[in-house]
Formats: sequence, C-alpha cells, structure tokens
Amino acid sequence: MGNPALMRTTRTIIFAKAPRPGFAKTRLIPALGAEGAARLARRMLEQMLINAIAAASGPVELCMTPDPDALEWRDMILPSDVAISAQGEGDLGERMARAAQRCIEAGEAVLLTGTDCPELTTIRLREAAEALNRVGAVIHPTADGGYALLGLTRTDLRLFADIPWSTAAVAAMTLARFDELGWPVCVAAELHDIDEPGDLVQLPAEWR
Repeated sequence: MGNPALMRTTRTIIFAKAPRPGFAKTRLIPALGAEGAARLARRMLEQMLINAIAAASGPVELCMTPDPDALEWRDMILPSDVAISAQGEGDLGERMARAAQRCIEAGEAVLLTGTDCPELTTIRLREAAEALNRVGAVIHPTADGGYALLGLTRTDLRLFADIPWSTAAVAAMTLARFDELGWPVCVAAELHDIDEPGDLVQLPAEWR
C-alpha cells in the first residue's frame, strides 16, 4: 500500500472559543480573573495563528465557537489568509470528526489542534506535518493525558467516539483506537496545555 499522505495538501484546523470574559479559559479565572483569562486566551489564539501560518504546511483554518458571525467575535481581526468555519453542535469529538472528514473527503490531510499549547511552535507544527506525510497519522500527547495535536490522512469515527474529553484518558484511548484500526501513528513529544492555574508556569517566560 502506498503512502496514504503522498502529495496531499495539509490543512491546519485550529479549534477556538471566542476569547471573551467568562467564556474562554474559565478554569484560569481563579488565578487571572475573567478579564485576565480572556486576555490570555486571545494571546494564545493569536500566537497559534501566527505559528500555523509561519509553518507554511498548507491552508490554515480557524474553526470557531460560537459561529463566526456571532457578536463575540466582533473585535477579533484575523489574518486575511485564514479560512473560517463554525464548529457546530456536539461534543468535541463530534466536532473534530466532522472537520477531519470534511478535509479528508476533499483530498487533504489535516492537523487538528486548539489554542491551549504555546509549545506547539512553528517548528513543531512543521515537523508534525512532515511526520504526517511520512506515517499517515501524528499525535502530540500532553502531560495531563490529553493531546495538543492530532494529524490524519484518513479518518474513522472510532478515533473520536466515546472518548472522555478533558480527562487523563484521552491520549491513551486514542492511541488504543489506532491500534484497533491497525493504523501506524507517529507519537511526537509530550507537551503542556495551559488549562489550570498550576499550568501557568509552563507559559513562555516573556508572557508572564
């Protein structure tokens, strides 16, 4: 069987909540306050867009909640070359599954990520796209048991269904699903998400 990713365009889809007080990064409110948590959410979103564009691996898309035309996004100015889409209904798995299927059916490979991991630098995003091209799937686990990035050249609903999102079991269960499917996957470096007050020590020094 040939390389499943050969010559495919790789689309990076960034899932994000509108960086509004009381809506984004709410678990950081005890440490930063609602306004501070929202400012950090905006900074992480802006940095992820910068990194994904600079990686130059293919199109960059921001998959938004609420929908892109909602008032919550009114003061967010996005780079002109970033596509926008709505996350739609359902849990995180259902939303990611739809996005992945849409891209793969269009003949693209896809990197699915969020905005919670400043360690997903331009270099790491580029390396993930290269691993995706070589192996057909890539995952960046996080220290809390989740993952910061999932890259696919083919998809199956089992990768997203019945996963206990926001728990320490997410990455392990996802890797077990790859085993069940018999699909090879590149397991890249473990990174750190910024979700809880204790995670703030992982922010880049210049952000603190």
